[in-house]
Amino acid sequence: MKAIVLSAGQGRRLLPLTTERPKCLLAVDDETTVLSRQLEVLAQCGVSRALVVNGFGAEDVDRHLSQNPVPGLAVESLYNPFFATSDNLATCWLARGAMTEDFLLLNGDTLFEGAVLERILDAPPAPITVTVDHKSDYDDDDMKVSLDASGRLLAIGKDLPTPTVGAESIGILSFRDAGPKLFAAALDHAVREQGALRRWYLSVVHELADRIPVETRSIRGLWWQEIDAPDDLERARSHYGGDNETTQALK
Repeated sequence: MKAIVLSAGQGRRLLPLTTERPKCLLAVDDETTVLSRQLEVLAQCGVSRALVVNGFGAEDVDRHLSQNPVPGLAVESLYNPFFATSDNLATCWLARGAMTEDFLLLNGDTLFEGAVLERILDAPPAPITVTVDHKSDYDDDDMKVSLDASGRLLAIGKDLPTPTVGAESIGILSFRDAGPKLFAAALDHAVREQGALRRWYLSVVHELADRIPVETRSIRGLWWQEIDAPDDLERARSHYGGDNETTQALK
């Protein structure tokens, strides 16, 4: 299993912390960045290769990767020159050349404990599996998911009608068997459409769900944290035992 980590964005909602530093290089404790934490958990769970797609602060990301190798994990990087004018569908499309075998796809701002990754790695093989969590209410920023009675994904998006929402995507997916080829082909088709640069890659998964089974894997009760705003970073730092200064970043 390999992993593709989408870390091209600046993280404007975290300004001024991300004025010169991409959010994947913000510190979550006194020694470790968001990106390093992700890569460490991947290695601990047996993933041996990772492709990091960078954009804003790409040279800093590449330097960080070279100076902080993770034992057991071979890491490469890929530059997205369109990071300032595109959303993550384009970032994902640029990585389609790596989608030739089973892989995990991670948002670069999602932190998680090892048990989360183990749960999706242990899921029954399916072309596409979306990792989901559940809560009582969902807000406008949540990537909402509609499920059928068996837990299969019916729809995914931020604008789903509230009565249909049964979970949220946490930003980790697995692609197995025919999944990598199907997803890469769907990305190649989607990027040619008008407005593609402003789309999320999960809109492609939403469309694929009409054609193939898209499964979900619940991680209810396990810890994860998306890093979108200073409060999110604060919660992550608290979890990892870092100090409470969200302005702290690794040099």
